Amino acid sequence: MKIRKSGYWKLFFTTVFLTILAILTIIPADSASKECLLGYKAFCTFTPISTVLCLLPAGIVCFVRKRFFVSYQ
Repeated sequence: MKIRKSGYWKLFFTTVFLTILAILTIIPADSASKECLLGYKAFCTFTPISTVLCLLPAGIVCFVRKRFFVSYQ
């Protein structure tokens, strides 16, 4: 049985939030001022870099949440 410690859900929603931000960075947008590094006009002009910079902390938070905030009995 899993026992979730205090703070688990805060880290869970942080992971979800950062993942949603990473997805939003790759959405095409005609109103963008410049093309991104991938060659199209994206919502964020630093698309591959900003996507990684959102997914990396999301992965770290997910790892910490799983490792330190869940115990099995």
